[in-house]
Amino acid sequence: MSASDRWILAIDQGNSGTKAAVVALDGSIIATSSAPVTVDIGSDGAATQDPNEWDVALKHSVKQAVEIGRESTQIEPKGLHSIAVTGQWGSTVPVGADGEPVGPVLLWADTRGAEHSERVIGGPISVGGIAPHKALPWLRYTGGAPNPHGADPTGHALLLSNELADIGDRARWLLEPVDYLVMRLTGRVVATPASMILSWITDNRPGHEPRYLPKLIRRAGRDPQQLPKLVPTGALAGELQPSIARELELTAGVPVVAGLPDLHAAVIGSGAIAPYQTHLAVSTTAWLSAPVPFKKTDVLHQMASVPGLTPDLQVVADNIETGGAALTWLREQIIAPHDSLVGGGSGIGASGAASPLAHPTFDDLFALAEQAPPGSEGLLFAPWLNGERSPVDDRNLRGAWLNLSLRSNRAALVRSVLEGVANNIAWLFHYYEKFLGRPVPTLRILGGGARSDLWCEILASTLDRPLERVEDPLNAQLRGVALWSRVALGDVSLAEVAGMIPVDRIFYPDPDDRELYRRHFQQYRKLAGTLRGFYRSMNRVT
Repeated sequence: MSASDRWILAIDQGNSGTKAAVVALDGSIIATSSAPVTVDIGSDGAATQDPNEWDVALKHSVKQAVEIGRESTQIEPKGLHSIAVTGQWGSTVPVGADGEPVGPVLLWADTRGAEHSERVIGGPISVGGIAPHKALPWLRYTGGAPNPHGADPTGHALLLSNELADIGDRARWLLEPVDYLVMRLTGRVVATPASMILSWITDNRPGHEPRYLPKLIRRAGRDPQQLPKLVPTGALAGELQPSIARELELTAGVPVVAGLPDLHAAVIGSGAIAPYQTHLAVSTTAWLSAPVPFKKTDVLHQMASVPGLTPDLQVVADNIETGGAALTWLREQIIAPHDSLVGGGSGIGASGAASPLAHPTFDDLFALAEQAPPGSEGLLFAPWLNGERSPVDDRNLRGAWLNLSLRSNRAALVRSVLEGVANNIAWLFHYYEKFLGRPVPTLRILGGGARSDLWCEILASTLDRPLERVEDPLNAQLRGVALWSRVALGDVSLAEVAGMIPVDRIFYPDPDDRELYRRHFQQYRKLAGTLRGFYRSMNRVT
């Protein structure tokens, strides 16, 4: 069988659904398929998903992607080279000894463990809810610390050993989503320093052997028996087990690479693999990242360098809570579909789902936004619909439009949302460049939001930097994790992969728009501080 007949199965377990892609060995996307999954948002801080729904979505998306691939290019199951998994992280799947989930997935947004997390990491004197004297042992070894709001695996584990003890007592393992899917595929329970980052219990110091740290496990109140075996990032997790191969109509025995968080898959999928080369992802959330040759933490602005793809380089981790989710919220909750479908869904807000293909589509919204002038006639949108994490960790913040008038039509509302997310990214970018200790001359952009030429133009002018958009930005992480499997199996090097990521267009700052957005940003960056007291009195999340 020739190399042209071989293909890789890439799987992405996102917040809003499961995606699968058939990827050629050169990184070309042959076929994709996706299946939505629902999110249950509770007024008590709950944010959960049903892992059984994940399994259904996985089978549907994989089988459909393979079928599309067979019809379009005559690929055959026997040509499967490897399987690679990426997806959300900082979430927790409680799994029984039989490998079956014993409760719902606790998502990265679930804050019900806040009271317990505050005892672990908080105190009377704190910065962003973190007591410095408690944080030092964590920062020394890991580069980060548990989230004081409970929105991470430490908060989840403490919740499962207290209020949800009926589930926690039945859990043999607490797994990250990518590690859970790998377990379903191979039957092996493993994790990597990359997938375990947000547990903050591994030795993340450059040059040190990856390992769990018993003293941090004790500080976090974690049960060491519930932790998966730690293997190197890029290790072979196992082979596709026969029972799952039959369900997916694939060939058993195919190598499955250990799961990789979407942050790392984005590094590869952006092609920005060399030190300090930066990518911007605009997906449900948004982030800025680059490989860096140092370990560093900025507690005030929620940035850290964390274990990367290779032992010599870390990657910058930060997160804007609401990126593309702001546009989804606007479409589903404010601008109702023409056919009267109930708004909501996609894990963004209220219950009830409007299909992404229902009118108005996202393309319709982008076309509408082009009718509004740059700057939306002074209308500012703050996209803090789920609080914020970077560059300020404040769960009380909420979204807002400021400077509304009778002239503010739907075109202005949509464009202001695009500009508001861009302002928020620029706010983070200011501190991001300080974190790197050098200016960023250009950025690669990927994610669903990057499909919009208008949004890329707005971002380029707001950041005052050229943006290089990768080809097929929506599927960049699937391409990235697929090529990672080839790196893990020794077929190609990371340097070679960088040359396999095509750029389809470069967006340059517009001189007039750049000056307008600079003035608007000067006002935008004051909003969180100005409104903090109001939001705290109205919401009191912390």
